[in-house]
Amino acid sequence: MKAAVLYEVNKPLVIEDVSLPKPGPREVLIRTSVAGLCHSDLHFMEGLYPHPLPAVLGHESAGVVEQVGSDVTYVKPGDHVVTCLSVFCGTCDNCTTGRTVLCTDTTVKLLPGASNRMQWNRQEKLHQFLNLSSFAEQMLVHENAIVKIRKEMPLDLAALIGCGVITGYGAVVNTAKVTAGETVAVIGCGGVGMAAINGAQIAGAGRIIAIDTNPAKLQLATKLGATDIINPADGDVVKQVRDLTNGGVHHSFEVLGRKETAEQAFGMLASGGTATIVGMIPFGQKIELHGFDFLRERRIQGSSMGSNHFRVDMPRLVDFYLRGRLHLEDWISAKLKLSEINEGFANMKAGKTLRSVIVFDS
Repeated sequence: MKAAVLYEVNKPLVIEDVSLPKPGPREVLIRTSVAGLCHSDLHFMEGLYPHPLPAVLGHESAGVVEQVGSDVTYVKPGDHVVTCLSVFCGTCDNCTTGRTVLCTDTTVKLLPGASNRMQWNRQEKLHQFLNLSSFAEQMLVHENAIVKIRKEMPLDLAALIGCGVITGYGAVVNTAKVTAGETVAVIGCGGVGMAAINGAQIAGAGRIIAIDTNPAKLQLATKLGATDIINPADGDVVKQVRDLTNGGVHHSFEVLGRKETAEQAFGMLASGGTATIVGMIPFGQKIELHGFDFLRERRIQGSSMGSNHFRVDMPRLVDFYLRGRLHLEDWISAKLKLSEINEGFANMKAGKTLRSVIVFDS
């Protein structure tokens, strides 16, 4: 099968021939239908986060089950599935207390470099990425890395739910637990930011402020639920938010992964407010906060993959889409072939796209 391999950071992906073994007892072989290009992939491509190389990247995907291992009962060949990097064991302390996204069982949630699923005709090891590697025509994954979905859900849109949507929506609903009437600000209107805005609308937030420098993205944000828009080019973002809300917001969500915007997220809070950092701040980067703000009971927290319970959350998101509450049609800026993947990442880096997806031949 064909797969996109990263050999070195800051180098283009290379299309290579690779193979996968037959599924082990609890593994599932999936024919990849669609794989989204996510900013997280770009972070690893640029070396902002470490990962053993060479590796087949990709983690936001949907496909059709081809084969299952001898102990798999959850899915069968022909089922439509969405993948999730939050693979879980179901038995560790975090899993049994409801925090499956923080699973600690490294025999299921394999650490980088531990998987031997990827095979090719070279001597050096080819690494699986985040237990998935979806920039390939097939994936071999643990059964607890997938969720079965309704077949009437379009697979190109279903793939988005596997990372971008659940990360933004989940940060609002699961991590921050936004309640009806509260005020929300979202810094960054890419795919994850749009999902946070849509999630805040579903949660019943009273006021939703979208913050971005791209006028087209701000316009789309209003379609997805934003009640107000702010462009940082118009002046100090924190002051604009505070003036607009008469003192600050109950919740802010930073989805860009930058030091300055993380600090802004904390600075725009009302007393008692919470800043949730969703973006991947570069490895080793520190942020600075004013200590006095903590005396006003302002809080800052992280969110990993939307604190998801993906076997529950993703079918609900599919239902939201099919009932017209989750707006995904405007997300996809481009549908590409695997051979066009580097062009897709170049356009992402240039800010030209909201989400590009690789569509594989069926």
